[in-house]
Amino acid sequence: MHDAWGVDILLSNNGFGLAGFYRREFSRDLFGTITLGIAESKDDNEVEIITYWGESIIFGKINRFLFIPLYAGVQYRLFADDITDSFRPYVNAGFGPSLILAAPYVDQTTGETIEYFRSLGLARAHYTVGGYVGFGAFFGTDMGSLSGINIRYYFVPVAGGIPSLMQAPSLIDPNRPRQVNRKKDFGGFFITINLGSVF
Repeated sequence: MHDAWGVDILLSNNGFGLAGFYRREFSRDLFGTITLGIAESKDDNEVEIITYWGESIIFGKINRFLFIPLYAGVQYRLFADDITDSFRPYVNAGFGPSLILAAPYVDQTTGETIEYFRSLGLARAHYTVGGYVGFGAFFGTDMGSLSGINIRYYFVPVAGGIPSLMQAPSLIDPNRPRQVNRKKDFGGFFITINLGSVF
C-alpha cells in the first residue's frame, strides 16, 4: 500500500480549520503530499466581548478572514532503522498558492454586525503564495489507517496587508484620526491532527 488520503484538523490561536490531504510514497522514507484546507484567521489585537444576551462583539473589527491554502509538499521519515514502525516521526514542508477571503464584519451604513454567512457572500478575494515547515509523527501501523499529529509553522505574507481592525480612539487626543491595522501575515503555528486511510 503506497497511497493515503484523509483529513487534517487544524487548531491555532486564530481558531479552527479543516483540510483534506493526499499522500504518495516515493520510497520508504520519502513521501509527496497535496493539501487543500480552510481555516479562520484574525487580527492578533482583537478583543472579543460577550454581552449579557450572549452576543459576541469585537469593537473596531473590519473584516473576517478565511485562509484557504493549496500546498504541495514533501514528508521525510526520521530514524526509520532505529524506531519501531508503530511510531514514525517525520519532518515536512510545503509551498503553494493561498486564497484569503476578507468578509466585512460591520455594515458601513448601519454600523450593525453582519451575520456570518451573509458576510461571506460579500467577501473579497486576495491571492498570495505561502508555505509551511513542520514536524510530527504517525502512530500505530499504517495497514489500512493513518493517524498522527503534526506541528507546523505557516508563512503566508500578503503585500500591503488587508484592513483588519480599527484602533481605539486616543485618550490623549480624541480628535486624532483612528488608525487602521492591516493584517500582513496569515500564518502562524498550527497543531494538525491527521486522520486517514492507506490504500
